[in-house]
Amino acid sequence: MPTETEETMRCVGLQVSYGGVPAVDDLDLTVRPGEVLAVLGASGSGKSTLLHAVAGLVQPSSGEIWLGGRLVATARRSTPPERRDVGLVFQDFALWPHLSAVDTVAYPLRRAGRNRHDARTVAQRLLDQLDIGHLAERRPAELSGGQQQRVGLARALARSPRLFLLDEPTAHLDTHLRAAFQSCVRDRQAATGAAAVYATHDAGEALALADRVALVVDGRLQQVATPEVVYAEPVSVATAVLTGSCTVLQARVAVAPRGGLSVDLGDGPVIVDGGGSLEVDPVQARVLLRPDWVSVDGPLRGRVTTCQFRGTHTDYLLDTGSGPVHVQAPGPPTHAVGQALTWGIRRAWVLGVDEPDVREAVGPQPSAVIAPG
Repeated sequence: MPTETEETMRCVGLQVSYGGVPAVDDLDLTVRPGEVLAVLGASGSGKSTLLHAVAGLVQPSSGEIWLGGRLVATARRSTPPERRDVGLVFQDFALWPHLSAVDTVAYPLRRAGRNRHDARTVAQRLLDQLDIGHLAERRPAELSGGQQQRVGLARALARSPRLFLLDEPTAHLDTHLRAAFQSCVRDRQAATGAAAVYATHDAGEALALADRVALVVDGRLQQVATPEVVYAEPVSVATAVLTGSCTVLQARVAVAPRGGLSVDLGDGPVIVDGGGSLEVDPVQARVLLRPDWVSVDGPLRGRVTTCQFRGTHTDYLLDTGSGPVHVQAPGPPTHAVGQALTWGIRRAWVLGVDEPDVREAVGPQPSAVIAPG
């Protein structure tokens, strides 16, 4: 049985169905005290449903939810949301029209027993962190939509619950404001010792913010690990795509004599860092390449089909004998579209054995699948 000292949240065999169709299916997941767990998945993958179930807004079809060592939900009974000691941070916020921004944020602190001066001081600090401290005395009608959202975020963070549940809270914020909000979350955690479950479809946000990342596909939990592991060692193509752009090619793979991998795409073997699923050796298998594991210099041959300058780096899509390959090179472009070049591999991850014609490049945007021509 879970205890308060062991974990803040635990879901056991959790299933939530709508019309008999599971939105969350047989999910086992724990959150440790003080931990940020990012739940990363595409739209419709079940992230919001999971958070709503933990918050008490929907009831499980089966399974259990534990908070602080206390059973709060089964298919037959459910503890009301107000008795679960969780702080909810969602995309949309209803602000009280008669309260100023600072009094709105101070309200949960006043309810918790803080005096007016202390509550307003903490509220002002949170508004300052979200770059709207100068608007502290304005009411909602005097704020833009984005400013209202930040007031709502600050109000949610003003609480001191055991667990924050954050459902895509920065989806409509600019990049610099996302960073400010993430800093607020970390500061509040340090001050309160709370844990957080952060649902997002943004891989960069999940990898930057989380202690661990839970990858969800079609309502089912696929992998839970540190950001470094889910990025470098995905368990499938589906989970690889969630954490960033990638290329998947067929190759003959073997363990190199002095460590690493011997990868042969048809032009002869190259020795690279890496690992993965190698039940037999050598084997024809699917090999994952991240764009930052590939270089525009090496023993392999290709031709540039796409070149996109991103400021800090340039994205190339190469046409190679093994299929399209996405490469990320630092700095401005050094090769033009149509130009022949050589390319190399620094690292590879073996996903497993598959049919010989399975090859795909996913990138430069993770949602775009570019198939061989």
